[in-house]
Amino acid sequence: MKIKTHSGAKKRIKITASGKFKFRKSCKNHLLSHKSKEQKRVGLQGVVLNSSDVKKLKKLLPYS
Repeated sequence: MKIKTHSGAKKRIKITASGKFKFRKSCKNHLLSHKSKEQKRVGLQGVVLNSSDVKKLKKLLPYS
């Protein structure tokens, strides 16, 4: 029996070539005019997931 991939996780998380999980930080879509340049810049490239959460994420994305 196949395991279903978590649809929320597959939309939000990308896997790098080295196998690390990368995601985009929140608070970057709207209401940006009152935020500082630093606030807007941080996390634009994406953030690598902490190693403590990798085991949980591998269960959500079994075929990645």
